[in-house]
Amino acid sequence: MVQSVQSVVIVGGGTAGWLTAGIIAARHHSRMKAGFSVTLIESPDIKIIGVGEGTWPTLRSSLEKIGVSETELFRQSDAAFKQGAKFARWTTGADDDAYYHPLMLPQGFTQINLVPHWLQDGHGRSFCDSVCPQGRLCDDGLAPKTITTPEYKAVANYAYHLDAGKFAPFLQKHCTTMLGVRHVLADVLTVNQHESGDIVSLTTRQAGEIAGDLFIDCSGFGALLLGKTLGVGFKDCSDVLFCDTALAVQLPYETPDAPMASQTLSTAQSAGWIWDIGLPTRRGIGYVYSSRHTSEEAAHQTLMQYIGPTSQELRVRKIPIRPGYRETFWKNNCVAVGLAAGFLEPLESSAIVLVELSAKLISEQMPANREVMDIVAARFNDVTHYRWGRIIDFLKLHYVLTQRTDTAFWRDNLDPQSIPERLKHLLHLWKYQSPWFFDEFDRLEEVFPAASYQYVLYGMGFRTEVGPMDNADSEPMAYRLMQENVTMTRQMCAQLPKNRDLIRKIHDYGMQPI
Repeated sequence: MVQSVQSVVIVGGGTAGWLTAGIIAARHHSRMKAGFSVTLIESPDIKIIGVGEGTWPTLRSSLEKIGVSETELFRQSDAAFKQGAKFARWTTGADDDAYYHPLMLPQGFTQINLVPHWLQDGHGRSFCDSVCPQGRLCDDGLAPKTITTPEYKAVANYAYHLDAGKFAPFLQKHCTTMLGVRHVLADVLTVNQHESGDIVSLTTRQAGEIAGDLFIDCSGFGALLLGKTLGVGFKDCSDVLFCDTALAVQLPYETPDAPMASQTLSTAQSAGWIWDIGLPTRRGIGYVYSSRHTSEEAAHQTLMQYIGPTSQELRVRKIPIRPGYRETFWKNNCVAVGLAAGFLEPLESSAIVLVELSAKLISEQMPANREVMDIVAARFNDVTHYRWGRIIDFLKLHYVLTQRTDTAFWRDNLDPQSIPERLKHLLHLWKYQSPWFFDEFDRLEEVFPAASYQYVLYGMGFRTEVGPMDNADSEPMAYRLMQENVTMTRQMCAQLPKNRDLIRKIHDYGMQPI
């Protein structure tokens, strides 16, 4: 009789482990009475790395599906609204050099490509301001909804900023109390394998032997199962993305009612960039840099100059970044998710969305038995390799469009040898036609759709040649949509509350459950 997959064992907690556990347990909750189980093992001594404070809008649907209260997310995870990213000094390095990558699609995006029309006559407005209201909302410090907007619903599309150190325990409580996930606090001593290479069980110091049918490696950079035990190699991407170190600090606000940004701020520096994320109680700030282009001492000085004078005593954490990913993500009966699968600089908050997408794919394609697991694994590896490649392309796009030549870091990023071939081809194509649905953005769940490429390209001054007659047929619709955007922007700016004011109301009164 063929052995069915009934027991899923996850090694490692943190955001990756608990989000994966929640997504799988929620999807297969009805099977638990028949013996299906999800067990999460984490060491009682290892602290989570907790770098990822930025997310993508996909997290809203992930949390809604597993039954999390959005009100409680805000109350217990020090969460705030994120409406996109503002990139400063990436193009020229000048004080007024900035653009937005918002989370709203351009007006009429499924019907018409507004780029050619904006290029011909943008009335002096940035691309973002011409096609969506979100840049203005962020400039004004506004929230993406009101207190009467139900949980997970939006007026303007949004994601979250959150405290990763609080988010993981929040998920843990939900998964164990509401979804039946078994939580084991124990150190893994040995990984026991079948002669085929499959993992049979884990021997732990505190809980003895734990067997399973499918093992998910969420053990962080160490990749205990997939890397150390199964010997899957690592594909280094430092030849494309140079940043390999981060210095991070937590900076409390000077006053409790200080303005709180509604976007991630990413400010380019001489050898990398600084993130600045506003949570309700503090800001998370960090310098992501290339150790080949600056020293730790100089990087520390750059970070302190950005923060400016402060009476706060700051503890700076150094976080090594090894840019790249596993050569295979699912081998035998083991699949890696989160840092065990790989890591790239957090320029576009791609870490948590990759966890979500991987967990969703595992839960939806959960192999019925070991007989078909290799077929499912091959599919998973194909899709996940594609996603990592597209994220690397998109991150590199931010660097190759720069006009900065003031330091070796920026000059080296423009070296054609460091640019992926696919991105080179697309950049050549985009000189003559702007990004659109058919430019290889053909997967069902693209991490970054064509609109994201548009916001970065035209935010950084890229120009696409547009013929005088190219837009003739669609001109009336384009004009109408851009006028509607002006009206919508005015209305939203008048109606939406300040970011901090809405979060205070959520803490006091809560949002309406759906």
